Amino acid sequence: MEFSSGRAKLKQARLLGDRRELYPHSLQFYLDPPMENISLGEFESFAIDRLKLLKVVENLGVSYVRGSDTYKTKLESELRKLKFPYRALAEDDYEARRKDHISHFILRLAYCQSEDLRRWFLQQEMDLLRYRFNELTESLRQKFLQHVNLSFEAVSEDLKNELENELCTSTPGFSMNKVKEQMYYKVGLADAVDLFRARRVFIKDGFAYVPLKDIDAIVLNNYRTKLSKALALTARSLPSIQSDERLQPLLNHLSHSYVGPDYSVQKNTGKISLEQIDALSVKSFPLCMRQLHKALRDNHHLRHGGRMQYGLFLKGIGLTLEQALEFWKKEFIRGKVDADKFDKGYAYSIRHNYGKEGKRTDYTPYSCMKIIMSNPPSQGDYHGCPFRHSDPDLLKQKLQAYKVPPSGITQILELVKGMHYQLACQKYFELTHDVDDVGFSLNHPNQYFTESQRLLSGGRELKKELSNSGNSQQKSNSQESMNSNSTPTSSNRTADAELEGLEAYFTED
Repeated sequence: MEFSSGRAKLKQARLLGDRRELYPHSLQFYLDPPMENISLGEFESFAIDRLKLLKVVENLGVSYVRGSDTYKTKLESELRKLKFPYRALAEDDYEARRKDHISHFILRLAYCQSEDLRRWFLQQEMDLLRYRFNELTESLRQKFLQHVNLSFEAVSEDLKNELENELCTSTPGFSMNKVKEQMYYKVGLADAVDLFRARRVFIKDGFAYVPLKDIDAIVLNNYRTKLSKALALTARSLPSIQSDERLQPLLNHLSHSYVGPDYSVQKNTGKISLEQIDALSVKSFPLCMRQLHKALRDNHHLRHGGRMQYGLFLKGIGLTLEQALEFWKKEFIRGKVDADKFDKGYAYSIRHNYGKEGKRTDYTPYSCMKIIMSNPPSQGDYHGCPFRHSDPDLLKQKLQAYKVPPSGITQILELVKGMHYQLACQKYFELTHDVDDVGFSLNHPNQYFTESQRLLSGGRELKKELSNSGNSQQKSNSQESMNSNSTPTSSNRTADAELEGLEAYFTED
C-alpha cells in the first residue's frame, strides 16, 4: 500500500472513475495487494470487521448446514451489517469491495504467523468464497470465472438434452429431472481431475461435463492453492513485519483478537460472596475456569499463568479487590504459603491486576482467543483452554466426570478434532444447561458466566456491558501493546496517521 499526505487527497482520488476499475467484480481471489493510502484507524476498523465476519462464518458452518436457507440468511445479514459485498450489487458498491479487498490482506498479515492461524484463516475464507460464489447469477458467475482465468463454457440446453442419459448416469445422486434443472459446464480435464478420479463426471472429447453443484469445488480448490501459497509467501516477510513498530502490535493483537465487551467493569461488582464461588464453579463456570478452581481447591496453589487467567475472570464476575485478596490468601495459607509470604509475594500481583500498583493499568479478563492462542500450559499448569490444550482422552474423562452424556461428549470431541474450540465450549454450555441452541456466539469466559446466570435466573440478567462494546474492543486490543511501550493502537490517537509500503510484504523479493 502506498501513501500520500492526507485524507482529503485520498477522498478525491477515490472519486476518480478509473479507481472503480480496481474492483470490476464483487468477488475476487485477492491476487493483487492494495496499493493505496489507508489510515491506521481505517486499517484497524477494517480488520476488526472482517474478523467479526470470519468468526460468524466459522460459527454458522458448524451450527447449520452450509448452503441451507438459515445459513445463507444469517450470513447475508452479517455481510450487510458489516458493509461487505453480500451479493452482486450495483456499481455503487465500490466502498464495500474496497473494504473487502483491503481487510483480507490485513488479516492475511495477521494470520500468516503460525500454522494454526493459517489453517483457520484459510478455512473461513474458503467458506466465505463458497457462499458468495454460489449467490452469483449465471452471467456474473461466468464473468467471475473469466476474471480469475477459469473460463468454463456453459453447456447449452440443446447439448444437455442430447447428453441427458449420459449425464444422469455419470452424476451421482442425479435423477433425469435433476439433470434438466441443473446447469452444466464444460471443464478441461486438468481442472476436473479430482472429479474424474472419483467417477463423478461425464467425459467427452477431452472435457468433463461438471454440474453447477460441483463447479464450486473446482473454484475452491483453485482458490485454496493460491491462498495457501500466498500465506506461505507472506509468512516469509514476518521478520520485516515484526520489526515494523507501526504494524507489529496491531497484527499481534488481531491474531489473538476478541471482538466483544471486555468485562472489565461489571454492575454486579461486590454482589457475589466468596461462599458462592464453589457452587457457581459447578453450574456457571466454563470448563477452563472450573478446572482452575478445582486445581486451586485441591492444591491450594496455582502458578502465575493460572492465577492471571482465573484471577481476572473472578474480577470480571464481580469480586472486589478486598474479596480477591481474602479469597486467594485463605486458599494459599491452607497449603505451603504462610500469611507473611503471601503478603510479600502474591498480594502485590493481585492489586496490580486491579490497577492499584505499577502502571495502574486496569487489566481486563482474558478472552477465549487469548487463552487459546497464547501461553500454552506446561507440566503442573492448569491454565489454558481444556478443549485446545488437553489430551482428548483426558478431556473425555473430565467430561464424563462432569456428567456430560456420551452423545454430547462425541459431539464435543468432533468439534475439538476440527479445531473448533470455542464451539466445543458452546456445546458444553448447551449440554450442561439443557438447551438446544444458546442463541449467541461464545467468545469469552465471562460471557459464559453471564449467559449461564441469565438462563438460570429465568432471564433476569446479570447485565452485560454491551453498550460499551465499541470502547471495550479498542481497550482490549491495545492494552498489552501500550503496557509494553509499543505503538498505541487506539484509533482515536492514530486516525490521521498513515501507512505506506505494505505491498512489499505480499510480494517475492
